[in-house]
Amino acid sequence: MPTLPPERAARSTPAPHEVRELAESFGTDAERYDRARPGYPRALVERIVAAAPGRAVLDVGCGTGIAARQFEAAGCRVLGVDPDDRMAALAGRHGLDTEVAAFETWEPAGRTFDALVSGQAWHWVDPVAGAAKAAQALRPRGLLALFWNAGRPAPDVAEAFAEVHQRVLPGSLAARPSTESAVAGYTALCTRAADGIRAVAGFTEAEQWRFDWERVYTRDEWLDQLPTQGSFTRTPRAALEEVLAGVGAAIDAAGGSFTMHYATVAVTAQRTGTRRPAGGPPGGR
Repeated sequence: MPTLPPERAARSTPAPHEVRELAESFGTDAERYDRARPGYPRALVERIVAAAPGRAVLDVGCGTGIAARQFEAAGCRVLGVDPDDRMAALAGRHGLDTEVAAFETWEPAGRTFDALVSGQAWHWVDPVAGAAKAAQALRPRGLLALFWNAGRPAPDVAEAFAEVHQRVLPGSLAARPSTESAVAGYTALCTRAADGIRAVAGFTEAEQWRFDWERVYTRDEWLDQLPTQGSFTRTPRAALEEVLAGVGAAIDAAGGSFTMHYATVAVTAQRTGTRRPAGGPPGGR
């Protein structure tokens, strides 16, 4: 059984998984989240399915089931785990089997899976404790695949958005300089996840994947998605309305729509070993 390393040194800034109130803020409008958030490239899903030894998938931080539905469409049997009962309830209404728990304390109960996936969510999981629990839940050769969408519009649109955020919410995450790369930020999350995997016995060396794609957003589509982002889930209503008005005006000035250039970045590793852990039937539903 994998074991955790000695306690790591304290950090001056909390890691994302330590900010539970933010991690569990997305369920305040679960239906908007489900409607507005993008899915993931088909090529990513196909590569994960091809690399896994079977079709039983555990989706960690499943949210409303956006990624899970893509894996089900690819022929997989998916179980979702999420700490927010509001998000999990909506996933259940879509037909996804879900269990409500923080992954670090979730119990596999003898079940094992061919793939463990986590879309836009692993940074809310302790990277070492999460990797240790993943090693429990995966069969030999099972694939751990953690991925994030990183989006950036054209520089002029990005600058216009940043000006609004800086004016209304100075000092916030949304107001960070427009020169910062979202891809670099999410690649750093991949590196942090890979470090957690290396700290736990039972996995091959982590690999990083990248898939580039684009999506055109109309003004209304982007204003629907914006409140679902972590930068805004706890923003006071008046300030959020001011942001939406400013961003909407910027999109109008750009012609009423804009292209978001996405990079989906992933870190993957396979479970080592030759025997299934003892206890219980294989995973899935």
